[in-house]
Amino acid sequence: YFQDLLNKSEKALYDAFPSMYGELYTQNMKVFKDLYSELRRYYRGSNINLEEALNEFWTRLLERLFKLMNPQYHITDEYLDCMVKHAEQHRPFGEVPRDLKVKATRAFIAARSYAQGFLVGSDVVKKVSQVSLSHECTRAIMKLMYCPHCRGMSNVKPCNNYCLNVVKGCLANQADLNTEWKYLMDSLVIVADRIDGPYNVDTVIGTIHMRIAEAISNLQENKDSITAKVFQGCGNPKISTKGSSTEDKKRRGKVVLEAKSSAQALEMLVLDAKGNLTALKTYWITLPSSLCSKKVMASSAVDDKCWNGMTKGSYLPEVMGDGLANQINNPEVEVDITKPDMTIRQQIMQLKIMTNRLGNANIGNDVDFQDASDDMSGSGSGDSCPDDVCGKRLSKSPSTRQPETHAIPKQSGHGINAASSRSLPSAFLLLLSVAFIAAQQLWR
Repeated sequence: YFQDLLNKSEKALYDAFPSMYGELYTQNMKVFKDLYSELRRYYRGSNINLEEALNEFWTRLLERLFKLMNPQYHITDEYLDCMVKHAEQHRPFGEVPRDLKVKATRAFIAARSYAQGFLVGSDVVKKVSQVSLSHECTRAIMKLMYCPHCRGMSNVKPCNNYCLNVVKGCLANQADLNTEWKYLMDSLVIVADRIDGPYNVDTVIGTIHMRIAEAISNLQENKDSITAKVFQGCGNPKISTKGSSTEDKKRRGKVVLEAKSSAQALEMLVLDAKGNLTALKTYWITLPSSLCSKKVMASSAVDDKCWNGMTKGSYLPEVMGDGLANQINNPEVEVDITKPDMTIRQQIMQLKIMTNRLGNANIGNDVDFQDASDDMSGSGSGDSCPDDVCGKRLSKSPSTRQPETHAIPKQSGHGINAASSRSLPSAFLLLLSVAFIAAQQLWR
């Protein structure tokens, strides 16, 4: 949705500006394309200072337009440098650059951090689902699922509390994700409110072309006074010997561009996302119950004719708590609480880092995604940015605000080791269920 807003704004600019501005646009088309390319790359997570990119755009545009609106003069690069310094005092584009910089940085920071939050959540689920089951867990699942068949009780379902103890023991490390996972979901909900509220993402991103048109109109209307002040500060440039091509006068004046509001669509998207995020907050600690009811098909908790691990009857042991520390007395799975799974610990750290980023985005502070790829795919529609444009970095103007940098721990690269290939079918079913349920709910 965010990228679609940006794409529509860019298309509206390309459709309207040629007829509105003539040579002012056609001779400076690349300046506009570069701006949208930088905005798109920033949204995808590239290490770009957004304020610097916007400052560079207005500087380049002013230099080009000043030359085009004064074709009778020979204006050198040195003169343009002086012109930019003096013109900034007189605000040739009006208040648009300052206003857009404040609103666009907040909107884009919130939008890309929000999208990154979902990617991190999805990546955590993927990596956690690849953690192999222990030998003790494999034995417990075998006993839970298949031993009734060996006793001639194929129609007897496992007792619910028995199933819970087995699954809580097997997913003890995964349950420790709960606290940081909940914080991430809460942070995404808060940023979602910003996106549909104070940061006005729908209006800001979808109307960039209109703000640019407004800025150009301001420059055209004040051309004579701006030129006079520049000449006063930098001196009169030499008359050009090439002759002067006349500016297209008929294209001056106020520009009216329509903005198609899609605020209701954004409101519905945010509302839906917040509902799903809220439902996912307790995902890791409700996963055992979900697996027991949906995959194992355990009997009810009060059933006294269920499989209790030994025979058909009631299951008497108490249900263990959630997390690794609570499995010390698990009667069904032997769990070493002194050896937490390192892959899952790394994912807990990833959740902490992303939650911190979202906290900064919530107050408008930028974050440098050091490990983010330029092709952060999977969200929104495709873009029309050529490689030769998107590969360009803008670094001319000084930044007014440096992004915060967070070191990201290297991923362990742990996958399913050789032991997992010997796991029983039920163990594979359990792993598959974790990945499927989480991914389905997170991206629905």
